[in-house]
Amino acid sequence: MDLVGACRAFVSVNQHGSFTDGAAAARMSQSVASRRVAALEERFGEPLFERTSRRAVLTPFGRDMLPAARQLVQAADVLLHEADAAKRKPWRLAVPGVCPTVGLARLVAEARGHGVTLDVRVAAPSPRAELLHAQQVRAALLAVPPDEATWSVPLGLATARDPGVRRVYLETLRMGRADSGPARRVWIQPEDDVPHIRDPLTRLRDAVGLRPAQLVAAEDLTTAAAEVLGTGDLLLCSPAQAAELALHWRPIGETTLSRGYALAAAADGNPQHIEARLGDAIARCLGADTRPGATGGTAA
Repeated sequence: MDLVGACRAFVSVNQHGSFTDGAAAARMSQSVASRRVAALEERFGEPLFERTSRRAVLTPFGRDMLPAARQLVQAADVLLHEADAAKRKPWRLAVPGVCPTVGLARLVAEARGHGVTLDVRVAAPSPRAELLHAQQVRAALLAVPPDEATWSVPLGLATARDPGVRRVYLETLRMGRADSGPARRVWIQPEDDVPHIRDPLTRLRDAVGLRPAQLVAAEDLTTAAAEVLGTGDLLLCSPAQAAELALHWRPIGETTLSRGYALAAAADGNPQHIEARLGDAIARCLGADTRPGATGGTAA
């Protein structure tokens, strides 16, 4: 038996003096109100209303039960109100700075369609983790190694001019004794200045004989992109970023690198329902693959 629904019918019928008016006020049919009150009476083993008159008149037992029934209905209404307010509470989410504005806007719009109000906070990898640890956000898209990732995005090298090759090998940037002019550099943006990306690239730099200064960590993407657009330097980035910057993207010849992301929640949060509802939208925002059968959201 729906105890709250039955008590709601009981209280409303008494308040309006009839089953017809009480049912209408409680937004149910008269037959439903009658069945619910009858079920309540059967459960209690005593009648709640005298049914000998045109008006619904409480029995002595009904008068005794009315205060508790009112309290139950009021408590249920408070609970429903709090549930609605909790669902409308913004879900503060820390996201990578590499997410384009249009991608974030679409993510927020799609979240609204699922009844979730997102409040996105753009931050670099370390600040995202700090925001989560301090519980200043309810969840964060953390940078993780690809084997721990829910979503992965491939990284390659982008240049202002078409390199004319299918892959770019770092060894081709090595300066010979006869070479003149500045050495070409590879710029790492803040999003990729994390151990599982920076360290393998540093080892590769050393293995192919590049100078230490040929691998540069930029303070921001704008600075790195400006250097690449104005010189022969290269930018470590995703295909989507290269397209946005009108650069020519190629995979790295000697190794495979990718960004990995996992959704983590603060102590009082649960990211599973967000991931279930918005997993594809998050993948699109990051530039990862959303095709059926794609493993782990790996980007094309």
